[in-house]
Amino acid sequence: MVQGMEMLFALFGGLAMFLYGMDRMSRALQRAAGDAMKRLLARLTATPLLGVLTGLAVTAVLQSSSAATVMVIGFVSAGLLELPRAVAVIYGINVGTTMTAQLIAFDAQQLVYPVLFAGFVIDFAAHKARWQAVGEAVFSFGLLFEGIGILGRALQPLAGQEVLLGWMTRVKASPLLGILLGLGMTMVVQSSSATIALLQNVARQAGPDGIHSVLGLAGAVPVLLGDNIGTTVTALLACIGQGRDAARAALAHSCFNLTGSLLAAALLPGFVRLVELVSPKGPELEIISRQIANAHTLFNICCALLWLPLLPWMVRLVCALVPEE
Repeated sequence: MVQGMEMLFALFGGLAMFLYGMDRMSRALQRAAGDAMKRLLARLTATPLLGVLTGLAVTAVLQSSSAATVMVIGFVSAGLLELPRAVAVIYGINVGTTMTAQLIAFDAQQLVYPVLFAGFVIDFAAHKARWQAVGEAVFSFGLLFEGIGILGRALQPLAGQEVLLGWMTRVKASPLLGILLGLGMTMVVQSSSATIALLQNVARQAGPDGIHSVLGLAGAVPVLLGDNIGTTVTALLACIGQGRDAARAALAHSCFNLTGSLLAAALLPGFVRLVELVSPKGPELEIISRQIANAHTLFNICCALLWLPLLPWMVRLVCALVPEE
């Protein structure tokens, strides 16, 4: 009983540290960028492709798709961004958010304490607010990875538990259950990056044979798709009371992820095979985290390539869903 409570506290403590580090890093990077980030987002959207690249760059810097999406919705509500340009930026935001999963796939635990120390030194020694924000961002980046390490250590004893094995078996056998699990986790935590990090750590645990992942790539992908659907809730909440175009931008975000997830679920075996082809080869437990990160990136890139030529249709769709009075 005591061991179970310690494991539970470690699990939620690691998740809390990850979320705290992610939030602090996002806020600090926004302060470090200042108004330059807003000008970049407002101006570099002349073409749909440029809008996608701008959204990708902004989210890669902020490391928070929720923050970037809420920012875009605010710009649309304020009349700084037209709806078609905002939708293109949202496409790019979905691609940019996959950078977090790619970073987590690296085994960077040996660099955590040097990063924490470097962030503290920069923040402590800096006299300008911008450099203090940079130091805080670096320190928060270290906290983020320390949270991931705590999650991994907390999940190791669970790998052999019959309850977890039973759940993972059910998820592997039912893609729909995996989608609902990912959707529920992201709606509760309000961070797809956190739930994907948790998914990567669960998938790293060995199954009963001690060789293969307890979840496997085919079982992890549906959970990943559910995460992508669940992350749209933040944008939908942010658009409340912000006007019709803001609601339309949030709906475009939801349509982007929902249609892509349904298509990937329908083509699940082929999508899993494609991810395996573009991922490194090796023992499953060593490469499963990278495979999940690649699946996340590949999914959003394919969705962006699919919807970019159909941008006018997306605008018409959301305008039909949220019509003028």
